[in-house]
Amino acid sequence: MALVDLASHSNGRPVALADISQRQEISLSYLEQLFAKLRRNGLVKSVRGPGGGYLLSRSAEDTRISDAIMAVDEPIRATRCKPNTGSGCQSDKSRCLTHDLWEELTHQIHLFLSSVSLADVVNRRILGKSQLGQPLETDGATPPAGGGEEPVRTNVAAE
Repeated sequence: MALVDLASHSNGRPVALADISQRQEISLSYLEQLFAKLRRNGLVKSVRGPGGGYLLSRSAEDTRISDAIMAVDEPIRATRCKPNTGSGCQSDKSRCLTHDLWEELTHQIHLFLSSVSLADVVNRRILGKSQLGQPLETDGATPPAGGGEEPVRTNVAAE
């Protein structure tokens, strides 16, 4: 959210975190932490002094949503299991029956977020965008019941 705000309000001039904080209703201290990570990872640059703030380090078209999430160390996982450990989330360290399903979802989320730029979000060029307030078209089938592992949520304020 913060980087999309920066991309849409910058117009070549630095944007103050206080302004982003107010517009996006995100804590200023949290934004300061996020932008320190974003700066260290080369996504934004800071400008000091009067009229200072932050600018994108590269164009919004060349900045991927996945870049922002990885820069602020927010994992994108749909499983409770820690990746690349070989152990599962069950109490006996085994994998649940739906582990591979959620692992593939994690992979698909990463692929999708890697294909979306900040400019895509700013310009509302996201494929498959939901139609809020519109009824979903279904084939009459009952949605599957939940179960297995609960998806782990990530904080996307850095977007």
